[in-house]
Amino acid sequence: MTSVLDDWIIISAVLEGDTAAYAQIIDRHTQHVSTLVGKHVPFQHVAEVSHETFVRAYRSLGSYTPEKPFKRWLSAIAIRSSTDFWRAHYRKKETPLSEFTDDSAQWLDAVCLADSENEFDRLSKAQEAKEVLEMVLGSLRPLDRMALVMTQLEGYSGKETAELLGISSASVKVRVFRAKHGLKTLLKKHGIERA
Repeated sequence: MTSVLDDWIIISAVLEGDTAAYAQIIDRHTQHVSTLVGKHVPFQHVAEVSHETFVRAYRSLGSYTPEKPFKRWLSAIAIRSSTDFWRAHYRKKETPLSEFTDDSAQWLDAVCLADSENEFDRLSKAQEAKEVLEMVLGSLRPLDRMALVMTQLEGYSGKETAELLGISSASVKVRVFRAKHGLKTLLKKHGIERA
């Protein structure tokens, strides 16, 4: 409870004109925001989306009420910022070579150093599955993607997902259904059918 009260004291100071106090909010919640954003956007974009989250939160501080925990309010902004990231990338639908991560380089090193053909096959199949999943998830509408990932992969309830995304529970169900249908269609299109 002390943390919530401390947040409210700092927020009150910011709202009264002490903008420098907002640095304390950033320091207190950077780890949480970065972890949450890191679950939803590629590693190389976590800092950018986290920064955008804190900018949006600062601009919206006047709408925050202490009845709900600040961390939960900030989490909703982080989720929406992540969704907006995918909206922007959904329009582009391309991945420049500079976007590939160190994980890809490590995978390549592991494949090159693989001792046996079986290990090579295992690593190849795992990488291929990851690439297919990223490709098909990337083709979904951003809110559909977030609803699917949050409910099916991260274990959020429909109600929690709705709250964090700022949509109704019914909308979450519709979006998850639509995303699952879209995934099935895309996988079939690429010759991958459920075993």
